[in-house]
Amino acid sequence: MFLQLKDSQDLVKIVDIQELLDPNSEIVHAQDQEGQEEQETDIYKKEELVFPSGEELPLCWLDAQYRIATAA
Repeated sequence: MFLQLKDSQDLVKIVDIQELLDPNSEIVHAQDQEGQEEQETDIYKKEELVFPSGEELPLCWLDAQYRIATAA
C-alpha cells in the first residue's frame, strides 16, 4: 500500500499493513519511493501520512479510543 507524506507529497510504501491498521502504534515502517532502486526502510509517524488522494487516514487507525471520543 502506498501513502503520501503531508508536507512533501512524496510516496512511501508501507512495509507492514497490520502496523498501519493498529491504532496503538503511532509509527509505521515504510520505504520512500525515490528513484528506481528500492530504498531502505524508514520510520514515519502516522500523523504525517495521508492517502495519495489527500484524504486523511481513518481515525480508527490512529486512535484506539476513537469510539469514546466520537460518542461524546
